[in-house]
Amino acid sequence: MRQIILDTETTGIDPAQGHNIIEIGCVEMQLRRLTGNTYHQYIQPDREIEAEAIAVHGITNAYLEDKPKFALVCDAFIEFVRGAELIIHNAAFDIGFLNAELTRNGYSERMEDICPKITDTLMLARRKFPGQKNNLDALCRRFGIEHFDRDLHGALLDSKILAEVYLLLTGGQTALALGQEGEGDDGDGVTSRRPVNTESLNLRVIEPSAAELQAHEDFLVMLDKKSAGNCLWIKQVDVV
Repeated sequence: MRQIILDTETTGIDPAQGHNIIEIGCVEMQLRRLTGNTYHQYIQPDREIEAEAIAVHGITNAYLEDKPKFALVCDAFIEFVRGAELIIHNAAFDIGFLNAELTRNGYSERMEDICPKITDTLMLARRKFPGQKNNLDALCRRFGIEHFDRDLHGALLDSKILAEVYLLLTGGQTALALGQEGEGDDGDGVTSRRPVNTESLNLRVIEPSAAELQAHEDFLVMLDKKSAGNCLWIKQVDVV
């Protein structure tokens, strides 16, 4: 399954009022591993960026003066995401803006046509943590994600952060290193394991000594007394 974690920055909060996308950031993931493929584009809008929006992302009209319009980058963006599952935090916001841009630039397809599966991590978080704050910053604090140092939002950075949040929301797998192999989750809670050929490994098997075995037995007896006869290790041995 090819997944694209996507985020946008905009001139304001409502495309119906003529607000535009000014930044798109995407990272690609396959088999719950980042591939290293990204899409990142700043876009020149057709209007002034609201002060409230600049306070969030820090992007100004002056910075975007030499950047391309959406019409010039749209084909490359669609090619990058087509057919993948989109993973977006508060997907209604980003999809609404992207669809408005497609319509404004004469495209008949909607994002739902280009990417039939769209996963909203905000909805996932609300189901997992009902009644709590579930914005990206709150989830980072909850999951102990501390290695992203940011004062302002950015589409590509937020996509990378969201990739880690998504993995923790859907199974706890957080190894994002490129090209690694190991255990993974297919996104539906099913863990796949790749067999390891141990014949080529010079593995040492160290047997416990008699004294170590006796110390282990004495420790279990102590645990059994302290738990009023409920030591699970002793019970398991008895069953076996």
